[in-house]
Amino acid sequence: MLNALYLAPGVSGGPETYLRGLAPALALAFPDLRLTVATTRSGARALRQDGWEGFTRVLELPCEDGERGRRQWAEQALLPRAARSERADIVHSLASLAPVHAGTGAVVTLHDVTFLVRPTFGAVTTWGMGLLVRSAARRADALIAGTAAARDEICSVLGVDPARFTVIHHGHEHAQRTAPTAAHEVRERFSLGDGRVVLCVGAKRPHKNQETLIRALALIPGDTVLVLAGHAEPYELELRELTAELGLQERVRFVGYVPDEDLEGLWSVAGCAAFSTLGEGFGIPVIEALAHGLPVAASDIPVLREVGGDLPHYFDPRDPADAARAIGDALADTRVHELGQSRAAEFTWDRAARATHEVYEQVLLREAR
Repeated sequence: MLNALYLAPGVSGGPETYLRGLAPALALAFPDLRLTVATTRSGARALRQDGWEGFTRVLELPCEDGERGRRQWAEQALLPRAARSERADIVHSLASLAPVHAGTGAVVTLHDVTFLVRPTFGAVTTWGMGLLVRSAARRADALIAGTAAARDEICSVLGVDPARFTVIHHGHEHAQRTAPTAAHEVRERFSLGDGRVVLCVGAKRPHKNQETLIRALALIPGDTVLVLAGHAEPYELELRELTAELGLQERVRFVGYVPDEDLEGLWSVAGCAAFSTLGEGFGIPVIEALAHGLPVAASDIPVLREVGGDLPHYFDPRDPADAARAIGDALADTRVHELGQSRAAEFTWDRAARATHEVYEQVLLREAR
C-alpha cells in the first residue's frame, strides 16, 4: 500500500511527481504486485480521471492535505486499519510522514529536511512536522532517500544511522509525453516576446530562493525574460514586490501551475533553465531540463551536483552576480543537447521501481526471520 495522503493535485510538487513516476513503474515491472494507493479525496479523483484504476486500487480516505486534523486522523487511524483490512504486506509512505503504528512492514521515503534547516513554513507547522518526521524515521523498517546528499543531511539533522537508508535516484520520464504547445502560442500566451527565455520550474517557496534569479536578471541584458513557473505560495508576494522595486515587471513572468502541454512548450522556447534553490531532496527539474537538451544554471549544492554532474553551470545561490554569470554561460552553451539527454537517461522510473521493490523484499525477509 502506497501512502499518498499528502496529494493535492498540481500543488504537491516533487512528492506528486514521485508518486506519478514510481507507482506506474512498479505496476509495470511487477505485474503480480497487488498495489493500492491510499490518498485524499481530490487525489483519488485526479488519479481515477487519469486511468489509475487500470493498474492499481485507488483508496479514497476522507481528508485533504490542508485539513491538518483530518489528515492526521486518516493517516494515524484509518490508513493502518485499511492496511490490515487489505492484508497489505508493506505500507510505503511516500513523503516523509507516516503512521506511528502501520500494523505491517513500514517503508518511508524521506525526501529532505529542508523545512527544518531553512525558512519554509511557519514555526508551529515546522515544529509539528519535525515531530512527525522524526517519529516516521525512528519507527520505519526501511528508509529511502532520493540522493546520497539528501541522506547525509537528513542523518545529520535527525541523528539517523545512514546504514538504515537505501539511496534510490528518482526517474524523470513521463508515462506519456505530452505534445508541446506550439512555440508561437507559448510566447503569445505568456507574453514572452521574441527575446531569450530563462525558465525556472518550482513552487514559490523561500527555500527555492527565486529572489536570487530576479536580482540576477537585473544584471543580464534586457532582451532576456525570466519565467517563474510553479504553484503560487505567500513567498510570491515578496518576489513580486522585489520585481517592482527593481523595475523588472516587464521582464519577469509569474506563471502558476500550467498544463503539461504548456510546460512542454515552455521547455521548448527556453534558452536555458535556472534553479537557485537552497536545498532539495533530488532536483527533478534539473534532470527534466537536461532531458529536453536545455542548458542549466544551478545552485552549487551537493544534491544538484549529484544529480546534474558536470553539465550545469553552478553558482553560489546567495550571490546574484554569480547567478547572472552562470545564466549567461548557460545561454551560450551549445554542448548540452546530446550530453544532457544522455545524462537524463541514467535516471529512469523503471530503475527506481526495481530498487524500491528490492527494499520491500528485504523488509519482508527480515520480518520472516
